[in-house]
Amino acid sequence: MDRRRARRHTARMASWSTFETEAPDLAARVRERLDAHGHKTIATLRRDSSPRISGTEARIERGELWIGSMWQALKARDLRRDPRYALHSGSDEPDAWRGDAKLAGRAEEVTDPGLVAELNGEAAAGGPSHLFRLDLDEVSLVTLNEARDGIVIELWRPGAEVRTIARR
Repeated sequence: MDRRRARRHTARMASWSTFETEAPDLAARVRERLDAHGHKTIATLRRDSSPRISGTEARIERGELWIGSMWQALKARDLRRDPRYALHSGSDEPDAWRGDAKLAGRAEEVTDPGLVAELNGEAAAGGPSHLFRLDLDEVSLVTLNEARDGIVIELWRPGAEVRTIARR
């Protein structure tokens, strides 16, 4: 593995609260995009390393980003085997598009029964479920510029300043 790839692979992960502390303005706008749609899309890796796209819901509580999963669902099995993920906020229709949030990092399964029940509402669901805390390696927000003729990408990584890239 080359040095650059090795650095990326061992990059420092951050909690949602770290993201909010390091980039409060961007975190607020990313949260708004996450909250705009109940349903999000998560990419995980199958056993053969090919990508799998699944629907999910995500929430921010206790300074962390969380997803739940039905018991033994494929996305849960993927994350238990390989914790890397990418999460997409969901998109508005083109005429009303206000931007997309994209997050990537590693998921950690939480097995504390009390916390799983509290955050997944397990009693209401009537059975066991999985709960994952999503650590962040990279967060981006893609929006249109003021003229609406180009995109603006704001990118944050733990310990770094927010980087802005404009494209037309």
